[in-house]
Amino acid sequence: MQILQSAFGVLALIAIAFAFSEQRRAVSWRHAAIGLLVTFLVAVLLLKVPPVRAAFGAVNGAVDAISAATRAGTSLVYGYLGGGALPFEAKDPGATFVLAFQALPIVLIMSVLTTLLFYWRILPPVVRGFSFALQRTMGVGGAVGLSTAANIFVGMVEAPLFIKPYLARLSRGELFVVMTGGMAGIAGTVLVIYVTIVGPLIPDAAAHFVIASVIGAPAAILISRIMVPDSAGAHTEGELDDPEPVAASSMDAVVRGTMSGLELLLSITAMLIVFVALAHLANAILGLFPNVAGEPVTLQRALGIVMAPVCWLMGIPWSQAVTAGGLMGIKTVLNEFIAYVELAKLPADALDPRSRLIMLYALCGFANFGSLGIMIGGLATMCPERRDEVVSLGFKSIVSGTLATCLMGAMVGVLS
Repeated sequence: MQILQSAFGVLALIAIAFAFSEQRRAVSWRHAAIGLLVTFLVAVLLLKVPPVRAAFGAVNGAVDAISAATRAGTSLVYGYLGGGALPFEAKDPGATFVLAFQALPIVLIMSVLTTLLFYWRILPPVVRGFSFALQRTMGVGGAVGLSTAANIFVGMVEAPLFIKPYLARLSRGELFVVMTGGMAGIAGTVLVIYVTIVGPLIPDAAAHFVIASVIGAPAAILISRIMVPDSAGAHTEGELDDPEPVAASSMDAVVRGTMSGLELLLSITAMLIVFVALAHLANAILGLFPNVAGEPVTLQRALGIVMAPVCWLMGIPWSQAVTAGGLMGIKTVLNEFIAYVELAKLPADALDPRSRLIMLYALCGFANFGSLGIMIGGLATMCPERRDEVVSLGFKSIVSGTLATCLMGAMVGVLS
C-alpha cells in the first residue's frame, strides 16, 4: 500500500505543479510524460541495477577518504576538538563531536578538489556528458542542459556561470529551468558534510546523495516545464564554448578553491548560528500561546502540520508525516543543512528506515528563501537586464525546487 501511496504522490505532485502553472494550455503533456519517464528510468537505473548501484556505492569509500584527510588537518590545527586523540576519557563519545571543527571544514577540502578537477579539465567533459544526455532525452537546449547538468556538481550560482554568455538569450521558460535546477540540487562542496551528518542513520548515504543529485536534473526540468511552459522553444541549441579557466595553475587552483571554500564555510557557520537562534526565538514567542493537544506550539509543529500532506504523498505513513513535515518546513524556511541536523537528532522511532531514506531525497535541494536571495544576486550580476524577470520567478523557483525534490522522494518510495 505504501508503494501505491508513493505512486499516487508522483501524480499528485505533478498536479500541484500544474496548479501553479503560468499557462496551463501551453503545457506539453508529451514533454511532461517523457520527462516523467526519463526521471523514473534514471531512478530505477541508479537504485535497482546492481552494477550501477555498486558503482555509486563506491562513493562511500571516497567520502571516507576525504573525511579522514580533513580530520588529519583539523586535528593538527584544533587538536581533540578537531577529531584528534582525547587527553581524557570520554564518558559520552557523541559529546566529543564538534560540528564547527570536525564537519564544516570539509567544505574547504571539497572546494579545493572541485576547483582542481575543473582546472585539470576532468569535470567539464563529465558535465558535458550529462548535458548531452539531457538534450537527447528531455529535449532542452544546449545551454539549459549544460547549466542543469552542472548543478549536479556545483551550486546554484556557479552552474549558470557555464552559460553566462547565453543568459540574455534564454526564453522565460528556459530561465526558469536554470533557476529550478539550482533549487532542486545541492553543491558537491556540501555533500560530504550531509553524509557526515546522516551517514550513521542511513546505509550508503553518500551514494544516495550522489544519486539524488543526478535524479534532480531531469526532475527539475520536468517540474519547471509544467510550471512555466515555453511555447517559443529553445534558443540555445548551438555549440557551447568551454567555460573560462578557473585558475592559472594547480597551485592557483588550490589557493582559489581555499578562499572560495572559506567564504562558504563562514557563510554556512553564520547562517547556522543565526537561523537556529531565530528558530529558538520563534519557538519562545509561540510558547506564549496555550498548549495545543497537550503539547506546546512550536515552529516545527506548525510547519509540520502544513507540510504533512506533502510528506504523506511521498509515501510516508501519516503517523510520521507531521514529523517529516516539520523537517520539510525547516528546510524551506531555514535551509536543508539545519533540516539534516534535525533529522539526525530525531529519536530512533520517529521515522522508520524507509521514511528516513525518502526524507534524505526530499531534503536534498537548495529551495529556501535564503538561497533565493543568493540566486537573485548571482543571476542579476551575471545578466542585469533579466533581473526583474529573475525576481518575478523567484518564489515559483522555491515551489518548483521543493516539488522536484519531493518528486524524487516519492519515486524512491515507489522503488523502496
